[in-house]
Amino acid sequence: MDQIDYKILSALYDNARIPVSEMSRMIAMSQPAVAERLRKLEEQGVIKAYRAELSPTKLGKHTTAFVLFKTNNCKDFIAFSEACPEVIDLYRISGEYNYLMKVLTETTESLAQFLDACNAFGYSTPLIVLSTAFEDKSLVASKVSDGISQDKERRQA
Repeated sequence: MDQIDYKILSALYDNARIPVSEMSRMIAMSQPAVAERLRKLEEQGVIKAYRAELSPTKLGKHTTAFVLFKTNNCKDFIAFSEACPEVIDLYRISGEYNYLMKVLTETTESLAQFLDACNAFGYSTPLIVLSTAFEDKSLVASKVSDGISQDKERRQA
């Protein structure tokens, strides 16, 4: 991947609905060239999907928690987690706990109900989010800014 690919990925990260024509103007390439690069990035699996970013609070989900979970019944716990709409992310982790879940619920009371349902599978330690400084940070933003800095250095030399 080169700087142009990173610029394409950065533009898509900012707005997955950006037209190829606008993207081609932003990076000073022809539309067919940008479309071909997009196709290749999709084929290589670099671009896995195009999604809308939803607002949890607008959907009535006002409580976010990370839950450390310890279980001896991984298979059933995973099936339970997949079936629960409250669980939006599930990670297998090392250490004392087996799993880390990101959970969204309407209230702290509904979080407590969810945790009660989890008790059938093991032991949990919830960490309630008080505020979010940032999340879903771009994976390519630094590559684009590094490329811009390198371009400026080349022009000055």
